[in-house]
Amino acid sequence: ELSLQRQHEQRNELIKVLAQFTVYAPQDGMVIYKKEWGGSSKRKVGSQISAWDPVVATLPDLSKMVSKTYVNEIDISKVSVGQVVTVGVDAFPDKQYTGKVTVVANVGEQLPNSDAKVFEVIVQLNESDTTLRPAMTTVTQIRTNTYDNVDFIPLEAVHSSDSMSYVYLTSGQVRQIVDLGEANENFIIVNEGLEPKAEVFLTVPEGGDKWEIKGWDIYEKVKIRRIAEE
Repeated sequence: ELSLQRQHEQRNELIKVLAQFTVYAPQDGMVIYKKEWGGSSKRKVGSQISAWDPVVATLPDLSKMVSKTYVNEIDISKVSVGQVVTVGVDAFPDKQYTGKVTVVANVGEQLPNSDAKVFEVIVQLNESDTTLRPAMTTVTQIRTNTYDNVDFIPLEAVHSSDSMSYVYLTSGQVRQIVDLGEANENFIIVNEGLEPKAEVFLTVPEGGDKWEIKGWDIYEKVKIRRIAEE
């Protein structure tokens, strides 16, 4: 009987606690349940809350938005704080936002199902948009440099043999050696070897491997420069 009485008292106390256990947010906003340790799942009804980490949910500040991206270890040296960024959102392909790089990780990490090392980069957006939601997928373009008054061609037009780079001209059946500069994912700058508005093939033309090669003086200049850089 004493044991039963204690259990009744404990039950009544729990009922009183549950009646008072209504959690109020400090302000209006979007409620996001906190992720459990490791980020594999979110807290939900029935989750155990530790006294060391009593947070149940958070209210993100949508007036200050950031985008997290990862940059390959090969390109991370080109990224620095303050660079201008253009951000797109997969859910709203017609919208674009601007921002700047605010944090560049010092230590690389390896993402799941990937062999390459990447560095985390945080971008602060200049705009705010209530239609966006946390954890949406973004496409981030970081402007590492800007060049004015340069000649450039598509990457597909450039061919190489050993340390020599050349293009196939659409006139004269000539393989023209070129001195190349910086490149992005689509285009590459031509420092020397092509006249402005020159036309080149994007793929190897029929019989192109037998075309005459011109521009050996440019090849020698590139070779000497590379030796000097080494």
